[in-house]
Amino acid sequence: MNRILTICLALLTGTAIAQQRKAVFIIVDGISADVLETQPVPHLKSIIQSGSYLRAYVGGEKGGYTQTPTISAVGYNSVLTGTWVNKHNVWDNDIKEPNYHYWTIFRTFKSHFPQKKTAIYSSWEDNRTKLVGDRLEATGNLAIDIKADGFELDTVRFPHDRKKAYMERIDAHVADVAAQSLRDQAPDLSWVYLEYTDDMGHMYGDSPEFISSIQKMDEKVGKIWKAVQYRQQRFKEEWLIVITTDHGRDEQTGKHHGGQSFRERSGWIIFNIKQPNTYAKMSYPGVVDIMPTIARFLQLPLPQHVARESDGVALSGKVSVAHPQVQHYNGTLDISWVSPDPGGQVKIWVAATNAYKTGGTDEYRLLAEVPAAQRHAVVSVKDLPSKFYKVVLEGKENTVNRWWLEK
Repeated sequence: MNRILTICLALLTGTAIAQQRKAVFIIVDGISADVLETQPVPHLKSIIQSGSYLRAYVGGEKGGYTQTPTISAVGYNSVLTGTWVNKHNVWDNDIKEPNYHYWTIFRTFKSHFPQKKTAIYSSWEDNRTKLVGDRLEATGNLAIDIKADGFELDTVRFPHDRKKAYMERIDAHVADVAAQSLRDQAPDLSWVYLEYTDDMGHMYGDSPEFISSIQKMDEKVGKIWKAVQYRQQRFKEEWLIVITTDHGRDEQTGKHHGGQSFRERSGWIIFNIKQPNTYAKMSYPGVVDIMPTIARFLQLPLPQHVARESDGVALSGKVSVAHPQVQHYNGTLDISWVSPDPGGQVKIWVAATNAYKTGGTDEYRLLAEVPAAQRHAVVSVKDLPSKFYKVVLEGKENTVNRWWLEK
């Protein structure tokens, strides 16, 4: 009744009712771009037809300070936090010491929208308990509202077998639960994780079994996509769906991953945004770009401390600064960047500490302010001698960062 009254008042006054915005992202494990692009995946292609497909990289900057192992949990956390391993500190699937000072999209979302609902649907319980840090003091007692996970531990419902067929049944259950929950409960921010494809890659490599697992994954994503479409059509909500992978596969057999070969670093992003921005079109985006993309869609402002540490750039909307580079010589920092949508000024902030890593606050100095279209600046740091600098470029539309470390 209240909704009907609101609509009637809006019609009488001529005011528009803003559509509720909701987002769901899906990580399907261990599928390199070269394989995905050659498979008949009708449900994924349906999303691409209404949106976009982008090749994307995992693994950080090869040979640089952000180089990141192409391992599952490592990749998930790069998606969740929008940072590479040098920050989030998840180096393998043991997830020993995640650095929760680098917030996940869930923590940022609940901090700004405490009344809105979050959900995680996953075979692997560690995704929620360790990576997101559900109900941990270290994450500010972040609480995920809807959770369906830990099924890999339920050997009664899903008895384990050597060929790992049980993981396909678990993924099917996860997809069914997620689709029903999205239809009925419509959480505002959700994560779905499907594992079976990586299991088949490890067992069989480049093989018919691996291809079959991708086709089965496509069917599961299709159920979730139909739930999103139902919500959009029935409730006039505006939804973002993002599908990505956490790593590729080795070039010799397809059985392994973890290294820095092109194929292991080869990922992709599918989302239902029809027109990616100039940055997405002119760049080779990374999986760290997903977090700021979701935040922008949900109209979620990143707190300054999150924006200054984020390694990603949104794939929709305007982007003032991207691809920062920093060189040091004779007491100066030579700084350059790309400006996909030039306009406004760029503030150049510099800190010579990394206290943020341990929960502290870095003292940034504003050393220059120049037009974004200038794409280059030289600033003096003679009165700030250090073997390490954090440079933050704050543009009109977004913020990016780059470190300089003495070799």
